[in-house]
Amino acid sequence: MTNALIVYGSTTGNTESVAEKIADVLRDKGMAVTVKNVTAVSVSELGGDNDLTVLGSSTWGDEDIEFQEDFAELYEHLGDAALHGKNVAIFGCGDSAYTHFCGAVDLLEESMEKLKANVVIGSLRIDGDPSDAGDEIHAWAEDLADKA
Repeated sequence: MTNALIVYGSTTGNTESVAEKIADVLRDKGMAVTVKNVTAVSVSELGGDNDLTVLGSSTWGDEDIEFQEDFAELYEHLGDAALHGKNVAIFGCGDSAYTHFCGAVDLLEESMEKLKANVVIGSLRIDGDPSDAGDEIHAWAEDLADKA
């Protein structure tokens, strides 16, 4: 059985709801899934015994790209994660009215490239309210399950 860890940072609950929707699809596809708020995970847990690590953060900031405040600390130490060669996927929530739409996703993608992680699918970027993107989230999660 494939083990997946989904780690999210959420202030308003949007990114958390996306994480749970992704988890539901992965479970339906037969995966063992653990979902954790970023405040309850350490960098050493990333990669590890998991077959798939999924990272999700919203983007804040008007002029600079800012991670959701809880996720920022994990990001600062991401270089210590054992993700080299590990399967990874990234998602995020944002608002396309801002200059850096889902900029946190862009920064995570850059970090995964530096860590030489295996990003198995193009990142999911949710524009606005995730409840309006249910079909998009479901389709992305199904593709993720097939590629993991």
